[in-house]
Amino acid sequence: MIYLETARLIFRDWEQADLEPFSKLNADKEVMTYFPKSLSTEETQIFYQSIVSELKECGFGLYAVEVKDNKEFIGCIGFHRATFEADFTPCVEIGWRLKKEAWGKGYATEGAAACLQYGFNELGLRDIYSFTADINEPSKNVMTKIGMRFIKTFSHPKVEKDSPLNKHVLYHIHQSAILPSP
Repeated sequence: MIYLETARLIFRDWEQADLEPFSKLNADKEVMTYFPKSLSTEETQIFYQSIVSELKECGFGLYAVEVKDNKEFIGCIGFHRATFEADFTPCVEIGWRLKKEAWGKGYATEGAAACLQYGFNELGLRDIYSFTADINEPSKNVMTKIGMRFIKTFSHPKVEKDSPLNKHVLYHIHQSAILPSP
């Protein structure tokens, strides 16, 4: 199923064929710089199953993303229910993870902006959050470009306290900040 499209991207259901490139993406240390660790093939399979389950359960999730021109799988962009213990959870977060070859082309910004429109206009979401390690400047830039506002910093409860990734930033956007799609 195709959930949405942009000028250059297709957001669709996951396919078994996505597992191999998704495993490669999650094993790439550079892609996973701002995560506690890269993922093994087995960990990616578990992650894949949780994404597929969330899509079925909620009607939203992290969508498989491919480039329209060549049908190349480049990663995922979409939503996730964040349930770890924090004063802003449970909440719906928007996130993205793209392979290195897709970086620097504006795909994350284009895709995340489209997902916000879809989330507010089609899914009826009222509030969407995003968070990342404070040192993750590329993702913070995307959050700002898509109209999200910085709320605060916090210590992520699932990241080791002494890790440089523990200090996170929280961004938010309310549906009133998005113009309805034409």
